Amino acid sequence: MSIVDGNNFYSDDASHLAQIIDQLNAGIWEYNVNTKEVKWSAGFYAILGYKPGEIECSYNSFLEELLYHYDKPVFLKSLHTRSPNQTNTVEVRLLTKNTGYQWFESTTKKWEDNGVPKFTGSLVNINKAKILSLRSAQNDFIFNETGNIAKISGFEINVPTMSLWLSKEAFDIYELNDQLKLSIEEAVSFFEPQHRPLMSQAIDNAIKFCKPYDLELLFRTAKNNVIWVRAKGLPIIDDFGKCVTIRGILQDIDSNKKKGLVLQESINSLNDQNKRLQNFAYIVSHNLRSHSGNLQFMVNLHQESDSAEDRAELFAHIKSISQSLSTTVEHLNEIVMIHTDIDKERKTLSFEDVFKNVVSALQSNVAATDAKIDYDFTACPVIDYIPAYLESIFQNLLTNSLKYRHMDRQPVITCRTIKDDNHIYLLFEDNGIGIDMDRYGDKVFGMYKTFHQNTDAKGIGLFITRNQVESMGGSIKLDSTVNVGTKFTIKLV
Repeated sequence: MSIVDGNNFYSDDASHLAQIIDQLNAGIWEYNVNTKEVKWSAGFYAILGYKPGEIECSYNSFLEELLYHYDKPVFLKSLHTRSPNQTNTVEVRLLTKNTGYQWFESTTKKWEDNGVPKFTGSLVNINKAKILSLRSAQNDFIFNETGNIAKISGFEINVPTMSLWLSKEAFDIYELNDQLKLSIEEAVSFFEPQHRPLMSQAIDNAIKFCKPYDLELLFRTAKNNVIWVRAKGLPIIDDFGKCVTIRGILQDIDSNKKKGLVLQESINSLNDQNKRLQNFAYIVSHNLRSHSGNLQFMVNLHQESDSAEDRAELFAHIKSISQSLSTTVEHLNEIVMIHTDIDKERKTLSFEDVFKNVVSALQSNVAATDAKIDYDFTACPVIDYIPAYLESIFQNLLTNSLKYRHMDRQPVITCRTIKDDNHIYLLFEDNGIGIDMDRYGDKVFGMYKTFHQNTDAKGIGLFITRNQVESMGGSIKLDSTVNVGTKFTIKLV
């Protein structure tokens, strides 16, 4: 076998053989284990793009300057063959002069020359075939992963270049031509504004912290269709633990997601109804039992009493308890009617008309307190609602503001509407004595709950208002500060 150091041939026959090998775009080398001497053929230099003598011909130069550091273990392992004449073949990357690292097939064989152990090897450039193989494997991986995980679409982010690859199915979700090229920023911009930061943050966390993500987000296609999609990404890391690629799926889950949201809404509604029914059952049991117990006790005392004066006093108590019982039954009947009235026909109502009617009905209270009442319904002037409910809501809130006014200042009451994301809100504010939310915040809307010393407080108005609002699919929120005022935020629909 012809071995040269780039300039000196060691025999005529060997020289002729070396020239043939060099013309095959291959290189050969020899390594003396005892002396550490290395010899390279002219073809060895040529396949790396160098001229003989242009780089140092040494064992250390090959390992430290030419061989890609990740490939050192596999190359050194190929040298550690146990038996002579055993051939080991590995694929390694070597630094060429003009084209960076390229793939080479390295074949190594151990032998002895007059008792001196030596290694002989050959190098063949396989870069084109290797790159094609890697790309094919990469495409197969993406295809298989996409199929296994979602069977919809795949994407890949090349972190060093921050470039994005999308499968044809992903372009179908975007409703774009698959010949287009999207940047990462452009791809993220298709997510709805409220979800866009979540997507961007997930990609940043995947790159910086190698954190995978699995998100369900709202997405607006190129044809302006808003759908739910699932975006799942898996960071691929190098040997140093750094993310070099993000691979994942983009899946259209709109149909299932909307069904799930409707189901969850129904479950929440049922849970709320069950809670209200349990609360109602408790109220009925507690209040009626209390009244009936008091009434029975007074009747027994009346029967046992011989004094006409005592019997007259006991009868007055019986009459008072009877009236209280009647009032309680009326309140309970109002609550029952809320759930039976829900099927009544809704009508298009003018906020201003209904509000003025309620203010007119309470005009004597307004005049007596010298209250200033302002309203503004221009943001949303009308609503489809049950007339009796809207009137009751206005009446209970206005009555409360007048009843719990601050005695050291003129009552100021404001009412307005706003519309946001197809929801209609009613805002009702006053400058009254307020409520201590730390002490009573969780009890404000309870039945027969009062928090002030007013003798005419019944604790039923807000309970009914909340039930009316919630039965229509809305919600009510209270913000209040003692001696400052109270604000109700009511989502009507």
